[in-house]
Amino acid sequence: MVREKIRGNLIVISGPSGCGKGTICSELLKNNPDLFLNISMTTREPREGEVDKKDYYFISKEEFEKRIKEDKFLEYATVHYGNYYGTPKDEVEKKLAKGIDVILEIDIQGALKVNNSMPEGIFIFIMPPSMRELKRRLIKRNTETKEQIIDRFKKAYQEINEVNKYNYIVINDDINRAVDKIEAIIKAEKCRVNRIEDFDLNTKEEMIHELLTEDLKDYNK
Repeated sequence: MVREKIRGNLIVISGPSGCGKGTICSELLKNNPDLFLNISMTTREPREGEVDKKDYYFISKEEFEKRIKEDKFLEYATVHYGNYYGTPKDEVEKKLAKGIDVILEIDIQGALKVNNSMPEGIFIFIMPPSMRELKRRLIKRNTETKEQIIDRFKKAYQEINEVNKYNYIVINDDINRAVDKIEAIIKAEKCRVNRIEDFDLNTKEEMIHELLTEDLKDYNK
């Protein structure tokens, strides 16, 4: 008898700012309602249209640092102008234990920390089709100053060098194609040998004889 492990998969999706990982995760959830997208915490101010407890948990720097001391983050980092970003630990562990696949949409610095503590995770790097297209997306987003866009663009060059620390790379040149590839990755990962919890093969001679003769007794060819 073959039984699959109950524990869910941790799927870490990251890439440089402007690569489209947020849009990809939104489409993944539309197509796969059984997936759980973990909500990160941050100390930065909400952007226009962002909603607390939906896009992020927006908390103060003091509250964030209190949670650090209490070891309540799976990972956390200081990125983009001194703001904290972090992944609450308890919710992730609860969902995985129930067999639910959890998606973490986090920055590259955070993904590498998760890789150190949970290397069994599935790490997917979202790559822009070109640096020119990445720059265009950052400008189109219209959420940063010119100086901030330049900083993010420079950082993206550095972050792309970390791609060899991931399991998979998906180029986001077309949103539907990128989502299809990630769905294929998730399905393939469920077929990995280490997902099998129990594989019982009875190799006793009499059992083999019984199994064969049962179906072959009327076979005359």
